[in-house]
Amino acid sequence: QVQLVESGGGLVQAGGSLRLSCAASGRTFSSYTMGWFRQAPGKEREFVAFISRSGFTYYVDSVKGRFIISRDNAKNIVYLQMNSLKPEDTAVYYCAAGSGGSMSSGYGYWGQGTQVTVSS
Repeated sequence: QVQLVESGGGLVQAGGSLRLSCAASGRTFSSYTMGWFRQAPGKEREFVAFISRSGFTYYVDSVKGRFIISRDNAKNIVYLQMNSLKPEDTAVYYCAAGSGGSMSSGYGYWGQGTQVTVSS
């Protein structure tokens, strides 16, 4: 079992930055690929980024060059550094753990989400 708790969301102006954190419980954190997804009001949940056990990273095109995913296996934390934020980045952001990929079905464990709001 893995429990995930996100933090770091908030309100920021367009062009600003936020860093999301996801703290994981359990001793098997390093064995999972960690992902970030987001869901805007009225829209389906969408993939944002993942980082594999070995540190390989992959991003959705809309955040490439602006967001950076990283992990600290010693602390059981995965981060999402979000720069140059845009109003369209407004969403609830979810952390997930699993076998990986860009599909929700690749992840069996989810956090409760943290709200990110970008004002124009």
